[in-house]
Amino acid sequence: MAKRTLVQEFTKGLWEQIPPFRLVLGLCPTLAVTKSLEGGWGMGVATTFVLVCSNVLIALLRPIIPPKVRVPVFIVIIATFVVIVELVMKAYTPALSASLGVFIPLIVVNCIILGRAEAFASKNGVLPSAADGLGIGLGFTLALAVLGSIRELVGTGALTVFSQADLGLRIIPLPEGQEFLFKFMVDPPGAFVMLGVMLMLMNIINERQAKAA
Repeated sequence: MAKRTLVQEFTKGLWEQIPPFRLVLGLCPTLAVTKSLEGGWGMGVATTFVLVCSNVLIALLRPIIPPKVRVPVFIVIIATFVVIVELVMKAYTPALSASLGVFIPLIVVNCIILGRAEAFASKNGVLPSAADGLGIGLGFTLALAVLGSIRELVGTGALTVFSQADLGLRIIPLPEGQEFLFKFMVDPPGAFVMLGVMLMLMNIINERQAKAA
């Protein structure tokens, strides 16, 4: 198999291996934090930072990491960057940090990050690992942002970009005193339904692309 270029390593995460739809990883935060656009992009950006930094550091240290303890070492590295993200978010975006809650520290056990460390960063150089982490991270952010946008828009008629700065957009006016447009969409079952719909649409697109090819 021909060696992939840096561009290919980056772009594969935007469609070919986009989590959670292609790798089917990270479903817990995907379903839990996508009540809003803000929750989706917030979790995505935090995960991307940890993914890129841990990939790069693991790629740098892979020659000296004993194979028998590689997984514990990977977890320690990942946990270090998760703590950095958590402290920075609490200091500069406390409202977003509070809304994401326990799912920020749980990035440590996100299968996407440990999976890329084991499957890619531990076997490749720094630049390919950085490209892989950035592409997968942006794909994850895109997936969560789109899912969160749809759920929030259908559920409340609005989009919240950044609540702490009061950046939001009321798209569908609601009667006075009414909080939800379609409450089901911001409840847990709504996350499963929209995830299934998006998976269906992606499969239809892939089938059409395959037939066209």
